[in-house]
Amino acid sequence: MLQKWLILSSGRLTFWLLLAISLLITVGINYYVNIITSDRRYIDVTKIPPEKVAIVFGAGVWDDGTPTPMLADRVEAAIKLYKLGKVQKILMTGDNSSPNYNEVKAMQNYAIEKGVLAADVTLDYAGFSTYESCYRAKAIFDLNRAILITQNYHLPRAVYTCNHLGIEAIGLGVADWGIYRDESMRYYTFREIFSTLKAVWEVHITRPNPTFLGPSE
Repeated sequence: MLQKWLILSSGRLTFWLLLAISLLITVGINYYVNIITSDRRYIDVTKIPPEKVAIVFGAGVWDDGTPTPMLADRVEAAIKLYKLGKVQKILMTGDNSSPNYNEVKAMQNYAIEKGVLAADVTLDYAGFSTYESCYRAKAIFDLNRAILITQNYHLPRAVYTCNHLGIEAIGLGVADWGIYRDESMRYYTFREIFSTLKAVWEVHITRPNPTFLGPSE
């Protein structure tokens, strides 16, 4: 009886110890990514240094093909940079995995309607994840430097990923506000904890190829 109790107690102790270690590693990695990118992240569009290209990450479209509020906020930030002369070109990267779902076209249409010249917009139709967008920005579009545009919760991972894939990146954080702030932001912020772990694993360990590669553009 005592032996069984000791075995069960040992098993429970091992479980909680492993759980505690996992949590410490998770928190530590997220803290590290946040700190290491802190001097490369900006929230004031007027203070960010100019670069030739801005990269805008996809964030969903509605059934009618228009940008979600989260995506529209990202494109609005790019438009501000463009009109202030902070960037000359905009690379819009997102998901066009089916004929009926096209994030980048929605982003392009929105920007052009707001005064961005079509010739200054380039589309990456196969940016299915942050990692793939950064990988393709370097491998396909030959970018060495860029301003990344996304919500604040996502910006540390985006900057960290692009920097470790060969792009000297700084980031402009879009305020996490609007109609998506409450429920959606809690979900996205929680998910980002594990997405950051995956990003560190990808850039340092596995370095997978993106879903699609192709000739340089």
